[in-house]
This record gives sequence, structure tokens and C-alpha cells, in this order.
Amino acid sequence: MGKRVSVSTTQPKTANTAQTIPSAATAPSASDERRSRLLKTVVYYVAFIALGLCSASFGPTLPGLAEHTRTRLSEISFLFTARSTGYLLGTLLGGRLYDRVRGHPVMAVALFFMVLLLAVTPVLPLLWLLTLVLFPLGMAEGVLDVGANTLLVWVHRRNVAPFMNGLHFFFGVGSFLSPIIIAQFVLLSGDITWAYWALALLIAPVILAVLRLPSPKPYVVSQSVHIQRINYRLVSLIALFFFVYVGAEVGFGNWVFTYIVKLNLGDQTIAAYLTSSFWGALTFGRLLSIPITARFSPRTVLLADLAGCMLSISIMLLWPGTMAVMWIGAFGLGFSMASIFPTMLSFAERRMQITGQVNSWFFAGSAAGSMLLPWLIGQWFESVGPQVMLQVVAASLAVEALTFAILIVYSNRLTPTEH
Repeated sequence: MGKRVSVSTTQPKTANTAQTIPSAATAPSASDERRSRLLKTVVYYVAFIALGLCSASFGPTLPGLAEHTRTRLSEISFLFTARSTGYLLGTLLGGRLYDRVRGHPVMAVALFFMVLLLAVTPVLPLLWLLTLVLFPLGMAEGVLDVGANTLLVWVHRRNVAPFMNGLHFFFGVGSFLSPIIIAQFVLLSGDITWAYWALALLIAPVILAVLRLPSPKPYVVSQSVHIQRINYRLVSLIALFFFVYVGAEVGFGNWVFTYIVKLNLGDQTIAAYLTSSFWGALTFGRLLSIPITARFSPRTVLLADLAGCMLSISIMLLWPGTMAVMWIGAFGLGFSMASIFPTMLSFAERRMQITGQVNSWFFAGSAAGSMLLPWLIGQWFESVGPQVMLQVVAASLAVEALTFAILIVYSNRLTPTEH
């Protein structure tokens, strides 16, 4: 299962490919191909800004949504489960869709539903209605997430590593801006409603940008080769890695706002800015990681990232009530987490063929983590205390490090050297 197998690049007769081979006179030039790759990359980056704006909106607005629906935090934390369940189904659905139909229309539909559902979210007065909205919102996010990652791999193939870090850098840009936008609109209007509407308006133009470009052609693998190339044990280990990593990232990013407010370490504006510092550090780290991942192996980068994560969460656990330590720890954690997700995708790309279906399994693992761990924090936040947030994140990071150690040992038996 771990051996390299040559793969035919012959395209099947699907909606993704033309049925005739272009002549020399009509074949695109090298400069046209480079321009096409560049434009598609830019569109995926903009789409990921939109995804970051949407994904990071939940944490800073959680107290506001609880107020709108007259529910306690332990009750409204169920929304993490609903949204992440939708995200999980969205990744599984998206993985199959991108292998079978043109990718850009699928992304456009996902963006349309994100805009529509964001606009509806703040006006719902009942928790069960909010649950019905956040479930399909999570599906749309999952479809968009797996789509941009998969299509970027198809555009750049084995040169994808720096572009993948760039993609997730722009997710960080959106995640960094989202709490700031929310804080400003809450200051102006005194409520979260206009904040959600502003985010929806910012995302809407991305739909047109995606539809203007042709979809990239997918990896094509014959059924016999496909069976040989998929190493389910390796895929499962990487999915587990994503499970604990994304659970830690989403758990901290969505609960640190409430953690600061409940411990009276700062008001809602300060909590929003500290949340933005976490996402801002993640954004800056992803920008810095673009040249780093072009020079160092994914294994080396991931080892450094995990060490930084453990150091950052440790200082916050040791001095949990000190605001200065929270600023340092949040920035350090975001910076250290920055390149983990895209670098692990690059790590996987060196060892297997990345199809939409394989990517959907990876994102299903991440969706399960974003569903379970933040929900657990919510269940224990009031009964155990706010400090449980840091404890759950620390435990997740420890499991992540152990999983990566197992992954290195196992993958070494398959590919002794990294290319």
C-alpha cells in the first residue's frame, strides 16, 4: 500500500474535462497556464478569507446568541455540535462532489448558503431554530473547506506546500478580522445583529469571483490503482491528528473570549481583541511559514510547531489568572499552531494521492474534533470552571504530539526518506 505506483493522467469523460485533445494552435501557452493557476489560487485565497470570517464569528458572539435565545452557556454549547456535525457531513459530501462535478460551482453554492444563513442567524429567538440554521451553515463551511484545499492541490500538484500555507494564511486573515469587525459593530449598535449582516455582505462578492473561472481538472486514478494506493491506516492516523489539532484550535479560539469575560480578566472588547490576537498570530505564523515550508521538510516544521504549542499552553496553565500571560500564551499558541494544518496536508501529499475522497476523510477527522472538544468544554465550563478550557486544549495537544510520533514511526516504514 505504501509503494509509489505510476498513475495514468488520462482524463475520464466527465464534466471536468474536455472530450477532445486541443491542437497545438489552440493549446494554452505556458504563460496562460501560469496566469490561470495564479487566478485560481487568488480566488481560493479570497474564499478562505470568507471562510475565516464565518468560522471565527461564533466565539465572540456566543454570549450574544445565548442572550438572544435566553439560554445558558452549557445549553448553547450544543450549537458547536450542530455546526460541526453539519461540517462533518459537508466534508464527506464535498469530497465526493469534487471528484465527480466541476468544483467552482460547488464552491459558489456553499458560499451562497454561508451568506444566507449568516444573515438569518442573529434574528432567531429560539435555540432549536438556531440549531436548524447552524447545521446547514456547518455543511456549507465543510464543502467550501475541503473544496479549496482539494482544488489547490489539483492546481499545483507536488509544488503545493507553500501555496497550501498561503491558503491557510488567508483563513487566518479572515479569522483575525472577524472578532474585530464584530467588536466594532457591537460598540456601534449594542448588539450582534449588524455584525452578522456585515460579515454576510463581505462574503457575498466572493461567489461571483469563484464563478468567473473554470474549474481545475482532478487527479484521475483508475480503480485498481486507487485500491492499491490508499493506505487506510495512514489515512486514519492523519485523520486522528487533525481531530485533536482542530479540536484544540477551535476549542481555544471559540472559548477564550468567554474565558476572559467569566474570570473578569477584561471586558468584552478586550476579550474580542485577545481573541483576535490569537487568530492574528496564527495568520502571521502562516505568512512566515510560506518560505519556511519551502526550505524545511514537513516533519521538521511540525516538530517545531508542536513544541511551541506545548510551551504556550503550559504557561497559561501555570498562571491562568494573569492577563499578561494570557496575551503571551494566546499569541504563542496561535503562532505555533499556524502551519500545522497545511503542513500536515503537505506531509500527507508526499505519501499518497490526494483525491477529493481522501481529503474528505481528513476533514471529517477535523470536523469531529471541532464538534466534540468545544462541546466538552461547554459542558464543563460552568460546572468545573473556566479553567477547564485550558485543560482540554492541553490534553488535546498532548494526544496530538503522541499521534504525530506514531505517524512518523509508521510512515518511515513506508517511505524511509522524504523527497
